[in-house]
Amino acid sequence: MVAAAVLAVGSSLGIAADAVADNAEPRVVSFDHGGLDTLDAMGLGDHVVAVPKRGLPEYLSDYASDAFADAGNLKTPDLKGVREAKPTLILVTGRQGDQIAELEKIAPTVNVGMVEGAYFTALEAKVLGLAAPFHAGEQAHEALDDLKDYIAEQRSGIDGEPDVLVVTHNDGKFGLRLEPVVYELLALPKPVLPEGVESFTRGTRVFTPLTPEVIAQMDPDELLVVDRSAAIGAGEIDLAALKSSLAEHGMDGDKVTVLSPGLWYLSGGGLQSVRLQVDEVTQAL
Repeated sequence: MVAAAVLAVGSSLGIAADAVADNAEPRVVSFDHGGLDTLDAMGLGDHVVAVPKRGLPEYLSDYASDAFADAGNLKTPDLKGVREAKPTLILVTGRQGDQIAELEKIAPTVNVGMVEGAYFTALEAKVLGLAAPFHAGEQAHEALDDLKDYIAEQRSGIDGEPDVLVVTHNDGKFGLRLEPVVYELLALPKPVLPEGVESFTRGTRVFTPLTPEVIAQMDPDELLVVDRSAAIGAGEIDLAALKSSLAEHGMDGDKVTVLSPGLWYLSGGGLQSVRLQVDEVTQAL
């Protein structure tokens, strides 16, 4: 499965590989923070010329400096800024939507979003695909092996199999988040929903709203919150109110951890971001 996934990503990077090969100084604009942190981890950050600085996660703050052009934000690229950066390769995901067609007019543009399937297999495909145009396969394999060992080490330090519930917060409302870092990489048990909790589909995505009462009924050993509102600059979660509401319904309000919003909602799927996410989960437990 890994080979097939790598082939899929690698083929999409074929035109990018040609572009890089023809340029002594390849110039990258990345609209994928996981792709950016992967290039950085492999020592390829010098090839980056522009990033979307609005909403840039804290762990990538070095790229907010004047040494890098501002490419706008993840959903609304600054096409003028991108063009002026003179890239030879642009990395995108589905977040850029219709703007991808405009970016393709500027430079070879590659979708580096995670492919479907097992999460670490998809991560391997992405990392190896990103490494290919730079002939950095050896660095990629070493980094992936190190990450796999690190995840195993961190999982071995978790006592037993705690029940962990991950939710996304959006404007005072909560929804189930089946976070692969938690339930696949760290192999923690997936939550069991109480009877009567319903899900609905919007496009290809499935949403399962959860109220504080339902969360308290589930009574996880740890509640992890990904604050979408904070990540997009729409105001932080009222943590005190959440804890109070949980306590009213019989759950210990101290069993709540708000994860780093930018890291979890705007990033992920990268060598550095996955390691940092594993750290945040294990530290919460």
